[in-house]
Amino acid sequence: MVGLAALRIAQGLVEGKMPTQTLDPTLQELLRGRYIASLGTENADGTIHLTAVWYLFEDGRFFIATSSKSRKARNIAARARASLMVDVRKPGAERGVNGAGKAELISGEDSAGLNRRIHSRYMSSAAMADPHIGPVFASFDDVTIRVTPGAWTAWNMAALDAQALGGRLGGTPGYLLPLD
Repeated sequence: MVGLAALRIAQGLVEGKMPTQTLDPTLQELLRGRYIASLGTENADGTIHLTAVWYLFEDGRFFIATSSKSRKARNIAARARASLMVDVRKPGAERGVNGAGKAELISGEDSAGLNRRIHSRYMSSAAMADPHIGPVFASFDDVTIRVTPGAWTAWNMAALDAQALGGRLGGTPGYLLPLD
């Protein structure tokens, strides 16, 4: 059983991670990594459309290449807000950050240049040069979503484990089951 002091520490960590307007530099480094992010936009009926995306994080904003015909692009055109989550899923050391705020669509040459940079973060130069790969992605992704977060939420399971659980969760073989 976890002691009362550990529960208070855990509660403080959770409460301390309420949305903020600033982003810690270590989290900025995480966001500059190459991960698959989850983008959330709002459907017309109020439900959330959640999709996996490639992204670029630059100057405190996210850029996502997509098709103007995609649901995420249509949602942003109708409701200019979104949330993007980047997380690392290493058992016992899960961590991540979510940015939520204003979203807008970029088109034309600005979009083409941004999308080329996004694609190049996830595909090799050989893939980008392959006439059956690079140009196809460029033709599909004709707009860029720009998300400018006004609020950030972050979490770090290793820190919680160290502070509230004495490192037992991640440090004891067999406590955490492998992910599929």
